[in-house]
Amino acid sequence: MRPARSRAPRGLTLIEIMVALAIAAVLFGAVVVSIGSITGTKAKAATSELAGTIRSLYDTAALSGKTCRLVFEIADPKSDGSTSYRAECAAGNVTTSRDRDVELRESNRSADELARNDKSGGGASRMKDFRSESGPNLDEELSAEKGRVEKAAQFSEFTAPEISPRKLPSDVKVSVWTRHQREPADKGLAYLYFFPQGFTERAQVYVRQGSNVWTLRIQPLTGKVDVVGEELEVPSS
Repeated sequence: MRPARSRAPRGLTLIEIMVALAIAAVLFGAVVVSIGSITGTKAKAATSELAGTIRSLYDTAALSGKTCRLVFEIADPKSDGSTSYRAECAAGNVTTSRDRDVELRESNRSADELARNDKSGGGASRMKDFRSESGPNLDEELSAEKGRVEKAAQFSEFTAPEISPRKLPSDVKVSVWTRHQREPADKGLAYLYFFPQGFTERAQVYVRQGSNVWTLRIQPLTGKVDVVGEELEVPSS
C-alpha cells in the first residue's frame, strides 16, 4: 500500500487578506477617534488657534484705529452642527459702550435735542447760518451726521494671514461669556469687541471636547489671552 501523503498547509487568498486589512483599518480608526476624544486634541488645537486670532484682532484694532469684533456662530450643543467664527471691523471707532444700538440712539437723541434748542431761540444765529442759501440747513446737517454715525457702525468682514474664518470640528463645542452676561452663550451669535483705545471687553471663551475643557481668559486692558486647562467660573463682578 502507498503511504498516505500529508496535505500541504493552505495559504490565505488575496480576498481574505484584503478583508483582514479592511477590518484592521476600521479597528485602528475607531481607536484613533477614541483616543482623540479622550485627550481632546481637536479642542486643544482649536484653543491655540483661537487665542492667536484674539491677540491678532486686538492688535489690529489698536493699530488701525477701528473697532473690530470676533463673531461666533455657535452651534446648539445638542446638535451635530459645527461652530464657526470670523473677524469683522467697522469703518471707524464706533463706540466703547457694550450696547452699540443704545449708543447710536443716544447720539441721535443728542442731535435732536440740539435741533430743538436751536429752534427755541438759543441758537438763532447758528440756525440762520445753517439755513443760509450758501449751505445746508440744520435738518440736512443733522441728517448727514446721523448717516455718518450709521455708516461708521456698519461692520464688514476682515481677513488677514493670521486672522481668517474658522469652522471647528462638530465634536468641539464653544461657549462665550462677556462682562455684561450672567451666563456664557452656548448657542446662536456671540460677539467679542476690540477697541482702538487698546483694550477689549472682559471675556472668557470655553472650548470643549468630551470631558475636556479649556478656558481662554481675555485681559481687557492688554488683550492678553490666558489659556487654562479647566473650566473657570464666570466672574461675579
